[in-house]
Parts: sequence; structure tokens; C-alpha cells
Amino acid sequence: MSTSSLTRRATLLGGAALVGGGAMLAAAGGASAAPSAQDIRILNFVLQLEEIELGFYAAAIDQGALRGELAEFATTVAAHEREHVGFLRDTLGAKARPKPKLQIGTAVTSGKRFVAAATTLEDTVVSAYNGQAANLGAAALGAAARIVSVEARHAAWIRAIAGQLPAEDPTDPIATEAQVRAAIAKLGFLR
Repeated sequence: MSTSSLTRRATLLGGAALVGGGAMLAAAGGASAAPSAQDIRILNFVLQLEEIELGFYAAAIDQGALRGELAEFATTVAAHEREHVGFLRDTLGAKARPKPKLQIGTAVTSGKRFVAAATTLEDTVVSAYNGQAANLGAAALGAAARIVSVEARHAAWIRAIAGQLPAEDPTDPIATEAQVRAAIAKLGFLR
């Protein structure tokens, strides 16, 4: 592995750990206000996305088809997604929706399929958070901002592995909930 690859990976991992740790500290400190009904709906929407990501990465690890940096990516990101799910479930408490039923299928049976699905999934999740940001109250927005910054690092990392530009545009796209649900449906991960 080249020095630039090691530097890129160390930067991504270090930054992700720092931001992820910030999210956990915020959770430990407690929210300053109870989430509104709209915040709860949106947080449940992103919780479902985080659950899909966690299921995808867990299935990839269980399948055992990934090697090298792809295996490291899946293991690292799965740990982050587990923390995101826990954070959102703690925030929502009894108002958290049940875990969705997943069927990951062949997306984790080869490195090529994994990269294609992971790139779509990570880009979609970042667009979902960005699309919902203006609809959240201040406390929920603060929590989401801590997560989306790590999701963006995941998207950049998998794009770099795929030989794609980590950021194609100077700003990230936003997506509506309907657009996100359509993109997730195309992946075929939900039963």
C-alpha cells in the first residue's frame, strides 16, 4: 500500500473516530429539549437508514468475501453504524421504530458488488441527512450533524477505494425522503 493510501486512510479513520466520539459525548450529555413529532419522524427515518447500513456491513463481514482495505472499510464502518444506531435508539427511546427486516442478497458476495452497493448506500444516506436538515429542531439537528459528517467520510472513503473522486461537486446533493426511499428500494435490501 502506498504512503498516500495510508495517509488518506489514517486521516479518514482519525477524523471519523473524533466526530463519532463527539456524537457519543453529546448523547451522554443528554438532549436539551424533547424532540418534536417531526423530529421523531425524521430521526426514525434516518434510524432505518442506519439499520440498513449496519445490516449491509454486518452481512459483508459475515460473508467473508472482502479482503484488504475493503474488509477494513466494512469492519470500521460497521462499528460506526452500530454506534449511530445506538445513539438514535437512545435518543428516540420508546418512540424508536422496530428494526427493519433486511435481505442483503448478492451485494456482499464480491468486492465489485460490495463497492457498488456501498457507494450508492453511503451517498444516499448523506443526501438523506442533508435533505432533512432544514426540517429538524436545533437539538435533533445537532445530533444529525455529528452523524452526517461521519457518513460523508464513509462515502469519501468508499469512493476513493473505487477510484472515484471523493467529492464530485463542491456541495453535497440533498434528497427528499421519497427520493431516498426509491434509491434504497433499488438496492433491494428491505423485505
